[in-house]
Amino acid sequence: MEEKALNNLKHRFAQNGKITWIGIRPERKAGVQSVSGVNLDTEQGLIGDHFAATYSKKRQVTLIQAEHIDAIASLLGKEAIEPEVLRRNIVVSGMNLLALKEQQFQIGEAILEMTGLCHPCSRMEQNLGEGGYNAMRGHGGITAQVIQNGLIKVGDEVRVILKEQIV
Repeated sequence: MEEKALNNLKHRFAQNGKITWIGIRPERKAGVQSVSGVNLDTEQGLIGDHFAATYSKKRQVTLIQAEHIDAIASLLGKEAIEPEVLRRNIVVSGMNLLALKEQQFQIGEAILEMTGLCHPCSRMEQNLGEGGYNAMRGHGGITAQVIQNGLIKVGDEVRVILKEQIV
């Protein structure tokens, strides 16, 4: 009975998240470009991103919490950090992304599924300065796979899809 109660708690969120920023990299090693919306595809991930169809489907999309960006800035003694330097695709506010483990979620028309943690890479030291890599550890966000194609836009809600809702 206790396990069932715990499973029920894993599906309860205080509120839906909200997309506050979206970025794509059109070419390898290019800077991240901020966009107002992007199409997600089950085969290619983010349309227009250089990662499209080049890596495992388990890392088609990367997401990070806006609240973690503030934490990273604080750990570096900075007032703020621009999302593009973190090299993630989507910034979400108001929702604990780690709580999406083993769950599908909807953003705009698209459905995604968390596939793992998005650990920082060595470029964080270059992008954020000394200590950037360690400041991001534990705050790097998540990776996701696209389950259903669709358009997502800044301002869209991020909501968990309960298993009963999956058709």
